[in-house]
Amino acid sequence: MRHFLNLADAGGNAVAAMLGDAIDRKAARAGLPKGCADPDAPLAGRVLAMVFEKSSTRTRVSFDIAIRQLGGTAVVLDSGTTQLGRGETVADTARVLSRMADAIMMRTHDHAKIEELAHHASVPVINGLTDLSHPCQIMADLQTVLEHGKALPGLEVAWLGDGNNVLNSIVEAAGLMKFNVRIGVPQGYESDSGMIALAEAAGARISLHRDAQSAVAGADVVVTDTWISMGQAHVSEKLAAMAPFQVNEALMAQARPDALFLHCLPAHRGEEVTEGVIDGRQSAVWDEAENRIHAQKSVLRWVFGQI
Repeated sequence: MRHFLNLADAGGNAVAAMLGDAIDRKAARAGLPKGCADPDAPLAGRVLAMVFEKSSTRTRVSFDIAIRQLGGTAVVLDSGTTQLGRGETVADTARVLSRMADAIMMRTHDHAKIEELAHHASVPVINGLTDLSHPCQIMADLQTVLEHGKALPGLEVAWLGDGNNVLNSIVEAAGLMKFNVRIGVPQGYESDSGMIALAEAAGARISLHRDAQSAVAGADVVVTDTWISMGQAHVSEKLAAMAPFQVNEALMAQARPDALFLHCLPAHRGEEVTEGVIDGRQSAVWDEAENRIHAQKSVLRWVFGQI
């Protein structure tokens, strides 16, 4: 049984293989309608159950299109219209969906919930996002970096803003793929210390910066994310703390001239990033968003043992 709850579940070699597969399959279907299956339809007949306890645009659409392009189908469930929202246990949901679908993708809050789902499921479980990590997003990010001609080993990645789930998965990826991360973050908003320790033990250099300029200086890739997540409290206090870490044109000028800007979206222009950066020549966010489809196709193939 292969679950994809974090990048480490696959390991560095498998991540590299998935990225290669994603790039190749993307190129092979150039010009085809987006809803048309790949010629080999490797997951024909497979059903993916997609469970949403958090709102979604990119995760929902990209997984739906991904399984279609692989020849399979998707069923969408959310907590407001299923028994999960009425108190059915995660364990019972896992057992039922395992009898009805070939794999489960879940987007939820508590990482322990998706771990419990995987524990009781008899089919592969994929993490579409939890409060701890967002491995599918980082697969798309890594694919985008490679497509723009940058090698992963030795890459210098600068992160600006909140130490959230996306950053945790970037740090995890750094240990697996041998690149470095400079974290520009205000006091009290640091990322998961366990992820950092594992990445450093694997040879990645993870540095903490209290000013944005030192984090970005000479970076190959600059990444940020929205500062305020759904349901967070103390919004005004957090916005004030994050303000010095906004990615603007002056800050991007401190990175390498060929540096990429990435953002997992949705973006709040004028908060974590300026319009001039996200819509500028160094931005790769639209490639990054599209690559959610292609990277997740390879994740799906991996959990089914095809990679």
